[in-house]
Amino acid sequence: MALALALFIESENKNVIPIVVDHGLQPESAQVTLDTIEKLKKIGYKQIETAKYFLLAHTLNDQAENVLLGLARGSGTRSLSGMAVENNKFIRPLLKISRETTQAACIEGGIEIWEDPHNNDQRFTRVRVRQKVLPVIEENLGPKITEALARSSDLLRDDADALDSFANEFFNHVDKLNLEVVDLERLPKAIRTRVLRLAIYNAGSPIGSLTADHIGSVESLVSDWHGQKEVALPGNVKVFRNSGRIILSNQ
Repeated sequence: MALALALFIESENKNVIPIVVDHGLQPESAQVTLDTIEKLKKIGYKQIETAKYFLLAHTLNDQAENVLLGLARGSGTRSLSGMAVENNKFIRPLLKISRETTQAACIEGGIEIWEDPHNNDQRFTRVRVRQKVLPVIEENLGPKITEALARSSDLLRDDADALDSFANEFFNHVDKLNLEVVDLERLPKAIRTRVLRLAIYNAGSPIGSLTADHIGSVESLVSDWHGQKEVALPGNVKVFRNSGRIILSNQ
């Protein structure tokens, strides 16, 4: 609602379309959806035919929570870099603004907000991070930890973007199903693992299906070769080493 209010004021309702999605997670969700649409009409929104970007309302707090969740999973640089302000068609204008500020904006604008019960349900890890973990960290390390975590995500995103760029540049100039081990050995491990991930997805593994263990097993064919067998991966992709090459197949 804070995003909707700000966009209406800043854009004068030019080509801005609020989209309300009913996920059906609570019994009363259909009524909440209808109420939300009425609130948007009260702000002044009308139906518009076209829109170029999707604007999402993630805040600074969401970013900090993402970083902590990534740390708990032992994630790599890309995951710890969190969400980007701009990612193709997806834009997050509030990502540098705290949740407290967006709530205050709604109060000032006279907009009643609905609190999703899941936001207080401690069965969910994110809620426990929000209600139990972050407050303890702030109490012991200082009140600016949320901003510090978000700032760290920005720095990590710069690093991840650079490493991804180097990996893509290398991958675009090789036989994508038949990689020379000697070429891979010359790469820093951070780039080599990215190249291998690109090769595996190119060979047919579903995007997002690879774990750190998957990549580690394939990377060991280069850095810790001792005659091990082929590595079986999601999407029926097989990777093995033969005659100084890393060969990928999907049969």
